[in-house]
Amino acid sequence: MNEDVLKRVQQNPKFAELVHKKTTFGWTLSIVMLVIYYGFILILAFTPKSLGASLSGGVTTLGMPVGVLIILSAFVLTGIYVRRANTEFDQLNQEIVEESK
Repeated sequence: MNEDVLKRVQQNPKFAELVHKKTTFGWTLSIVMLVIYYGFILILAFTPKSLGASLSGGVTTLGMPVGVLIILSAFVLTGIYVRRANTEFDQLNQEIVEESK
C-alpha cells in the first residue's frame, strides 16, 4: 500500500469511527459471553446441586440444557457480530476505500 493512501485512510474521520465502533462492539459481545460463561462456572462452584437436579426424574439434569444454551449463545453472538459487520462495518469500510482513492 502506498504511504499516501495509508495516511489518507488513517486521517479519514470515518476510519476512526469504524475502529471505534468495531472495538466497542467486539468488547461488548466478549463481555456478554464472559458473563454467560463465568456465570455458569460460578453456579457450578457455589450451588452445584442446582444444575445437578434431574429434569424428569431420569438421568438428564438441568445442567445439560443450560450447557447447550451456553454453546448456542456463542453462535448467536457470533451471528450478531457477522450481521453487523456485513452491513454497517462493510459499508463504512467501502466508503473509506472510495474516499482514499
